[in-house]
Amino acid sequence: MDTHTIAATAVGAPALAGILDLQRQAHRADPAPGCERRLDRLDRLARINEQHCDDIAAAICADFGHRSTQETLLSEVLMVGAAIRNARRHLRAWMKPRRVATPLHYLPASNRLMRQPLGVVGVVSPWNYPYQLAIGPAVGAIAAGNRVMIKPSELTPRFSELLDRLVASHFSAEEVKVVQGDADLARAFVALPFDHLLFTGSTAVGREVALAAARNLTPVTLELGGKSPVLIDASCDFAVAAPRIAFGKWLNAGQTCIAPDYLLVPRGRAHALADSLAAAVGKLYPSIAGNADYSSIVSDRHMQRLCGLLADAVRQGATLRPLGQHAPAERKLAPTLVLGATRSMLVMREEIFGPVLPIVEYESLGDAIEFINAGERPLALYWFGSDRANRERVLAQTLSGGATVNDCLWHFAQEGQPFGGVGASGVGAYHGEWGFRTFSKEKPVFLQSRLNGIGLLHPPYGKTFDRMLSLLKRIA
Repeated sequence: MDTHTIAATAVGAPALAGILDLQRQAHRADPAPGCERRLDRLDRLARINEQHCDDIAAAICADFGHRSTQETLLSEVLMVGAAIRNARRHLRAWMKPRRVATPLHYLPASNRLMRQPLGVVGVVSPWNYPYQLAIGPAVGAIAAGNRVMIKPSELTPRFSELLDRLVASHFSAEEVKVVQGDADLARAFVALPFDHLLFTGSTAVGREVALAAARNLTPVTLELGGKSPVLIDASCDFAVAAPRIAFGKWLNAGQTCIAPDYLLVPRGRAHALADSLAAAVGKLYPSIAGNADYSSIVSDRHMQRLCGLLADAVRQGATLRPLGQHAPAERKLAPTLVLGATRSMLVMREEIFGPVLPIVEYESLGDAIEFINAGERPLALYWFGSDRANRERVLAQTLSGGATVNDCLWHFAQEGQPFGGVGASGVGAYHGEWGFRTFSKEKPVFLQSRLNGIGLLHPPYGKTFDRMLSLLKRIA
């Protein structure tokens, strides 16, 4: 199959298997690409990132209706660049076989762990950070020596078309290929027998992806979402915390999988925190309409969904506090606090994925921890305060995909740490070396020496075997 023909042709569901076969054949021809070849591929990704960052920001802005160029450069282009640089810096060390300790009774044999490419990796990326969540996983897969197929979201068509063109101009289809299409194509994509599949999206769709992959026994990494709490400790300084919470929540108008989803605040302090948040938002976003720094909601459907969450909260007794004037003509929903939120409200049962922030009061720290643990395990948890004992109690007694203390979001940006969910918020992890390992087979190798005592355990069994077995029971 001609790679240039594939690159120039719109991909439909029947062509997916052909692309997978092309990449699989290329992998069989070169199953262990050397470091220089992998570095060359990472260099080509870096050129896309550096030379086309403005095009990427413009396409994403057009798809959203409006999104700040600076936010795209910060949250997507910068992150991809950091991932590429980190992979380049450490690639030779990651590729080296690891020496593993050998038990005394097997000496002078030895153990080592080889990291080998899996083959072809599929990446399904969402609309909210369409560039970073497509190319970020690809960095790890390419560093590990794999071929990659990427299915971006149909909700960002201008960006998807641009990504397709940029990748096709820098990579052959047997190396990296972007496929565009609707939800039907996405279903066909995740049903392919990849060697590994990474999906970023909602928990509900993640379950469907896992079922489709299971039919092929395809291993999956699922980066999902859920309701990420912010726990405000009694020792918290609102003047310090509020601007950081506001930035973390209203970046990309809250359309972030690790955005704060609700606040837990000590009883009687909700209104004081609301005032601090209002002051912080007033500085970050003095206006909503016409503000180039504040993002639009991605579609009319998502706007309607968010309005429905607010209407349900009001019906159930909540008080809304908009921190600005909505701009419906620009599809912009102002930052909105939901005071008096309860578990029965949709806004506390569904992942919000927008600029709406419920506030829940708690009586004691134990009650707050119990409230968090009564729900699904979140993708992120945020704690604000100065009481070290309380901080360590919260971190020890809650389980989340990751956590940031006295800020929001920034654990995601750490290339030296894994990123991933737990339970309903995801399966597996990537970023940095964890991404390299996710997309590798770590193969244990036992190297037997010419002279060894294992023959004493061979049949015919007798007294010598009994003595050896007794010795092994004591030292193994």
